[in-house]
Amino acid sequence: MDAALTITLQMVIAVIAGISAQVLADYLKVPSIVFLLLFGILLGSDGLDMLHPHLLGTGLEVIVALSVALILFEGGLNLELRDLGKVSGSLRNLVTFGSLITLLGGGMAAHWLSEFPWTIAFLYAALVVVTGPTVISPLLKQVKVDRQVAALLEGEGVLIDPVGAILAVVVLNIILNGAADPLDVIGGLFLRLGIGGGIGAAGGWLLGFTLQRAKLLSDDLKNLVVLASIWGLYSLAQMIRSEAGLMATVVTGIVLGTFSLPEVRALRRFKGQLTILAVSVLFILLSADLSIASIVALGWGALFTVMTLMFVVRPINIWLCTWNSNLNWRQKLFMCWVAPRGIVSASVASLFAILLTERGINGGDSIKALVFLTILSTVFLQGLSARWVARLLGITSTQATGAVIVGCSPLSLLIARVFRDRGESVVLIDTDQEACEEALQQNFKVLTSSALDVKALEEAGLASAGTFLAMTNNGEVNLVLAQRATEEFQPPRVLAVFPSEAQASTQTNALKIQQAFTAQMSLKTWNRYLEDKAIKLGETTLRESGLLFQQAHLKALIRAGELVPILMEREDRLQVMPATEEWQPGDRIIYLLHDPRPKLLRQLAGGNNQADLVLEKLPRVEEIPITATLSLDAGK
Repeated sequence: MDAALTITLQMVIAVIAGISAQVLADYLKVPSIVFLLLFGILLGSDGLDMLHPHLLGTGLEVIVALSVALILFEGGLNLELRDLGKVSGSLRNLVTFGSLITLLGGGMAAHWLSEFPWTIAFLYAALVVVTGPTVISPLLKQVKVDRQVAALLEGEGVLIDPVGAILAVVVLNIILNGAADPLDVIGGLFLRLGIGGGIGAAGGWLLGFTLQRAKLLSDDLKNLVVLASIWGLYSLAQMIRSEAGLMATVVTGIVLGTFSLPEVRALRRFKGQLTILAVSVLFILLSADLSIASIVALGWGALFTVMTLMFVVRPINIWLCTWNSNLNWRQKLFMCWVAPRGIVSASVASLFAILLTERGINGGDSIKALVFLTILSTVFLQGLSARWVARLLGITSTQATGAVIVGCSPLSLLIARVFRDRGESVVLIDTDQEACEEALQQNFKVLTSSALDVKALEEAGLASAGTFLAMTNNGEVNLVLAQRATEEFQPPRVLAVFPSEAQASTQTNALKIQQAFTAQMSLKTWNRYLEDKAIKLGETTLRESGLLFQQAHLKALIRAGELVPILMEREDRLQVMPATEEWQPGDRIIYLLHDPRPKLLRQLAGGNNQADLVLEKLPRVEEIPITATLSLDAGK
């Protein structure tokens, strides 16, 4: 077969297999790297023998280099500096002091347990210092943990990649060139970091400055300009000093992310798609070149080395580096558990194996095998169990409590009071000074500001709140506010009171904004009821037996405009009622029931003030009419 056609088929197989693995992983909600590794091994020489990456020659190194540059840029671009600022001390420790701990701990484990020579053992340890955004980012998209933990893990994955890769190059140079002066070693490390950081900072600023003023360029061309710039800056840094390019791409992404570019979402989407393609192809190619026999030949010592890295070195690293942080023990324990290795470890290990073999130094294939064993073990064990561990520790973002409510209307204050009575934090935001004063009189934390102001949302604590609720009197404004909150902070639950016709909005569905309460809710009407004290606050619990009767009765009252469900308690978690929620047995529904009696009769009966409303079982809701039950039976 023609050589060009052979290489073409190899790339086509890798792309098809990689995308298939991504689709399957997305469907099953597991980390994509699991199937990428499985598919690669299956197609390689130890499987179906269809994929032979060595046929690409030096082209494989080119693909690896350009793909890793793109991956690290995308990681830097997506870093939220606002979130990183809250964990900056711990992140700095993990990237610096933590790298040293992993290097020393991993090196000693590889030497004593796998019986590697000290130089080869420390080369292995340098390769597994990195955790990698290629595994962490997809994992955190599926396992929704609280923002502080997610920011720290993502920041570590992005920033430690170039540090680890440069560290590995320094160790490799010591092996290839003999003993080196410690000052030269440290100087080489910081020189590469400095050159890469400087080029990345200058290039990122110049790129952002140009994009802000390039009005004549279309968005598609701007995306391609960014792609060309990334590879150009990477190559420039590499020419000045080997492996400085990785730091250059990370810093370029971080600096560009600070610019307020109107097309930044399109850029992130474009780079995200390219990154998925790059990760898919790289993992398929590199795992296809893996020899299972070489892993088995390492023996039990290799497995003990990996287990030591996972269960001894990583916990020591996390506890020491986050000692003075405000992370609780559950958050720290989750970080101890999650440290999967990714594409940088695999690609650099494959490259080093070739270089050591060419120099006639034993250990290259063993290092590659041990690195891949580390990747396989961490990905399968930690990646597949991360969701379960997060739920067990109670740190998933869906378990986040507290609410940020926009609008200081009577109904907003009532909902805020119920949250506060449950011991949850509540912050109200409004531009109406008079409404804010009324909320302050009820001892709520209030911000007199626009909810479009990101600083106001940050001050309100939306970064750690479980619920964002926009309920001003303008439905369209509520929708805009909810979109803004989702784009900037991505809280677990985002709800808004907005017109029913806006439900079909593509952007609303894409951002997962839920309509609050009911589809035909009139906020002004129910606020007037509250002001007139023509309201009762009720609660009911849905029972397994008679569930259909309860649902039909409640929905009939909702359609009649006499009842509106405002909150729901499920699994001991209080949340604002979404309009489309499917009620389940055991749900505790908190609702408002309109009292249609004339105002004089209500006063004679001793009507309550809104602030004095108490939850009660209301006979009008609890006692289901017999006629409703009979009509349901007749309809069956």
